[in-house]
Amino acid sequence: MAALKRVCRFNLWINPVFDARLRAEPDIDLQVGDLQGPAETLEALLAQAHVFHVSPARDELPLRWHVTDALLAGCPNLLAVSSGGAGFDTVDAAACTRAGIAVVNQVGGNARSVAELAIGLMLAVSRKICVSDRLLRTKRGFSRESLMGHEIGGATLGLVGIGHTGREVAKLARGFDMRVLAYDPLLYPDEIRARGAEPVDRARLLAESDIVSLHCPLDATTRGSFDAKAFAAMKPGALFITTARGGVHDEAALADALASGHLAGAGLDVWAPEPPPLDSPLLTFDTVVATYHTAGVTHEARRNVASWGAEQIIGLLRGETPPRLVNPEVWPAVLERRAQLLGAA
Repeated sequence: MAALKRVCRFNLWINPVFDARLRAEPDIDLQVGDLQGPAETLEALLAQAHVFHVSPARDELPLRWHVTDALLAGCPNLLAVSSGGAGFDTVDAAACTRAGIAVVNQVGGNARSVAELAIGLMLAVSRKICVSDRLLRTKRGFSRESLMGHEIGGATLGLVGIGHTGREVAKLARGFDMRVLAYDPLLYPDEIRARGAEPVDRARLLAESDIVSLHCPLDATTRGSFDAKAFAAMKPGALFITTARGGVHDEAALADALASGHLAGAGLDVWAPEPPPLDSPLLTFDTVVATYHTAGVTHEARRNVASWGAEQIIGLLRGETPPRLVNPEVWPAVLERRAQLLGAA
């Protein structure tokens, strides 16, 4: 009889397809821990788990359950940590690598949804859609001309990062006849061209773009990279859009760039922290359109990442190389431990 494979997740919302798919496998035991219950109960579940499927939302998951060296010390059977999204902000991937534990994510599963919201933010800011909506609900006596905005068609769009989401944004931008530039230090110029953009360095992108849109991860190389100097280097009157991660841009510096009039507006889906405090200076600007990290939160995207996550876990537990493995260097060691814990693949 095959060894029972144990998967653990906590009771944060997830599309039901995840649980249904795993529970259809006779040799997989899925346990859902209650975050409002005793910590000792959750620790016991993790101690037995072979896979921990964890929320990537750093401000929704209590810090106690972020995947760190301390948490991993109590997980002797763990083979893999599976992020429930494209990012893995709640997972210390280096700690997992040191422990010989695979990290997988669902990158690409929400790319279309994020790209659509990025374009939506560009339109909302440029055409003053939200300002018009607020005025029509509360005031009279203003003119249509006071709400006059700009077309995004024909504008130059600069993408900082052209991975799964950036590529989708470039595709949509072509429908608006936008000129698309991209800066991505992880890709060769020919690959950037193949993804629908003109490769440029960061300085040229900032200087030439009418709209700058961020699609890069939050890591040591990008944290705080959009600071006062970066905003000053942007084209006067440009728009700043981000659906990336809070912490890549300096919120105070962005507020200063908007207050001075150097930047004409911003569309912000990500914050540090999330949600931002009600007295955040950025929320006082009519030129800012604010959303609550919902770019990837659509029915389609949530179903994709839940379905992809379940299938990847099933394959991983069978000994199949995961298609979205963050730390591939640990995979041989994971296979060895898998054989010890679960038997031959």
